Amino acid sequence: MPDNQEHISMPHDTGYKYLLSSKKAFIQLVRSFIKTGWAEQIDEADLVRIDKSFILQDFKNKEADLVYRARLKEQDVIFYILMELQSTVDFLIPYRLLLYMTEVWRDIFKNVSYKEAERKSFRLPVIVPIVLYNGQAQWTVPLHFKETLNSPELFLDQVVDFQYILINVNSYQEEELLQLSNLLGAVFLVDQAKSIAEIIERLKKLSGVIKKMEPEEFRLFISWTENILTRGISSVKKEEITGIMKKSHPEEVETMISNVERVIKKSLKDAEKQGEKQGIERGIIKVAKQMLAAGEDIEKIMRYTGLSREEIEEIKNKG
Repeated sequence: MPDNQEHISMPHDTGYKYLLSSKKAFIQLVRSFIKTGWAEQIDEADLVRIDKSFILQDFKNKEADLVYRARLKEQDVIFYILMELQSTVDFLIPYRLLLYMTEVWRDIFKNVSYKEAERKSFRLPVIVPIVLYNGQAQWTVPLHFKETLNSPELFLDQVVDFQYILINVNSYQEEELLQLSNLLGAVFLVDQAKSIAEIIERLKKLSGVIKKMEPEEFRLFISWTENILTRGISSVKKEEITGIMKKSHPEEVETMISNVERVIKKSLKDAEKQGEKQGIERGIIKVAKQMLAAGEDIEKIMRYTGLSREEIEEIKNKG
């Protein structure tokens, strides 16, 4: 199975896959949101990101995945992270996870000799399935695969079963995320925001946390937040925001937030003015159409609307 723990396969993707392609960020995710004994045992030195996606062709537009291999108690363990970043809940998730896990094991078999696979002592690594979900809808998908089967209780141990770990971004309280005082807590808190204004307010609350981030964490957080902030912003303002954020350092976080807020407010104000202007223009065109329909001459329409003869002729020709 090919691996590459440092290279981020999609540098243009500044979402969760980009973020969690950092081993430090992945370990932080596990330790902050999966409170089990083995979470504390993961050592960054023994963690390898598998530079391969196991998403099948049928579901390629559904989600992204990320795969890590770790050594725990001298045994290989695979962490399969499925990023379900959609507003709706998909009840096929347990079935899809089963297919993806099977693909991982299949890939392992392809990369060991037949002689080795035939040995009595040969064992496949455990796969720990994790689903990261940030949708607004309540997650009501069964956590156990067997709950998607008909009458599994009749067959007890004869049915295939596994339980995946759900990390639901919107299930955590603001205070809980602030208390974590780390990169992933900050990311989840910003991701929960429902408007640009709320993002800015949450960044202000997080300024103390951001100041304490290590350089790699700060870079990841800035790239991730910049992607969220600049959606729907004009290209000119987007470049301005990008410039502000990329040139900033952790100790300058308050100034950075203030400057970004200023640019965004200006962008929103410009968009509002543009909307008003377009509304006036639509109203003038509507009056011109009504006057044309009433048989008024072009000279009169020009006086009433302020439109040129050419503009009125164009409206007339378009019907």
